[in-house]
Amino acid sequence: MRLRFAPSPTGYLHVGGARTALYNWLLARRFGGAFVLRIEDTDISRSTEEAIEAILEDMRWLGLDWDEGPETGGDHWPYRQTGRATLYLKAARSLLEEGKAYRCFCLPEELEARREKAVAEGRSPMYDRRCRSIPPEETHRMEQEGRPFALRFLVPEGETVVRDAIRGDITFNNAEIEDFVLLRGDGTPTYNLAVVVDDRDMEISHVVRGDDHLPNTPKQILLYRALDTAEPAFAHLPMIVGQDGKPLSKRHGDVAVGRFREEGFLPDAMVNFLALLGWSLDDATTIIDRRTLVTNFGLERVGSKPAVWDDDKLLWMNAQYIMAMGDEDLARALMPFLAREGLAEEDDEQALERMLSAAPLIRERMKVLSDAVPLVAFLFREVEAEEEAKELLRGEENQAILRETGKRLLELDRFDSASIEEALRATAEGMGIKPRKAFQPIRVAVSGSRVSPPLFESMHILGREKCMQRIARALEAGGEQDR
Repeated sequence: MRLRFAPSPTGYLHVGGARTALYNWLLARRFGGAFVLRIEDTDISRSTEEAIEAILEDMRWLGLDWDEGPETGGDHWPYRQTGRATLYLKAARSLLEEGKAYRCFCLPEELEARREKAVAEGRSPMYDRRCRSIPPEETHRMEQEGRPFALRFLVPEGETVVRDAIRGDITFNNAEIEDFVLLRGDGTPTYNLAVVVDDRDMEISHVVRGDDHLPNTPKQILLYRALDTAEPAFAHLPMIVGQDGKPLSKRHGDVAVGRFREEGFLPDAMVNFLALLGWSLDDATTIIDRRTLVTNFGLERVGSKPAVWDDDKLLWMNAQYIMAMGDEDLARALMPFLAREGLAEEDDEQALERMLSAAPLIRERMKVLSDAVPLVAFLFREVEAEEEAKELLRGEENQAILRETGKRLLELDRFDSASIEEALRATAEGMGIKPRKAFQPIRVAVSGSRVSPPLFESMHILGREKCMQRIARALEAGGEQDR
């Protein structure tokens, strides 16, 4: 099997495109085939180098490595359409010479006027094929005069059957397929010509793509046959829709793969979630590791009904993957998020050690990795109590708790979480205050918030000196407010 993913670099990689790439990658890996990455950048006005690099970065992040394509090379170089123009022109020329294509001299404004008239009269707005009947000598004369023209494919009579691995056979009446453009007036190839030539020359055996491409498939099959090439096997994946049943788009929020990476979703969780948008292992299993996906994925279990995007399910799945991470892996995965917020350098070994101690304390509180930042920020920078928490530093009782806590901490022989817990509980008991109430001002003094990771472990990570400094500052701040 030779499969491909062929994104257009006119913007970000949409999660729908990522799902398509994943399905192709899984098939190639399961059956020992090749996965080809091809950049379809013929839309020069909208394609950018930045978009190409972003797509490659998203693919690398998802772990969808390619066997042929940019940075990898292969026997069918180049893997960007802008470098393959001569191949498209050669194919178009052969179709013209064999009478399977013809020159169309209709101007864009003429075509638009005819389309508008057809719609107003309740007729199909497809091209009326009038340039089909221009005599060869007239065509030659108009070309010699320098009249601009596009090259159109001459759609034959009959029917075209798309044999789809997911939807079964779909029959198209050729009379309802317009003579589509192969080369524009400026000589650039259209999508249908370029994709057929590329898939033919790259020996693609299976085309697995979204069902939004289905209307193009009979045109492409006709082109394969006109070029005396057997068409590949086709499979059109179900559309991804939002909870409202409409195609997934920006109206449902940012659907760029890069956004999920930046928020702290794990690539394995994203791959697992994307795999289930149209496919299932069985009727019950949700968490599926990559190895199991590769071993079991097949088109026979891909449905034809739209797949519904569920943010809550994705968050739940990501949390499950976070829970399954080892402490060191989790700590290292969190370092870029600390660096992004200026809390620590990504390669700071001391910060990593601190994060290694903190990771088990916050694991259950995270749905995405970025959730860790507000939870652990107090471990990496000085904090001021949140406005709504400052009241817990005021009043004689709270001030007394902080003073007594400072004394107890200073007297400890060992500053570990067990010793800290013993000291703080003894403080509460000695003052006749319930532990939960007694710990509140200490938590605010140390973390700046009413909510933090487990208090004793957090104080251990901070160390005696910083804890004493923060309690002293809290006493001063609370005392000033009381005055």
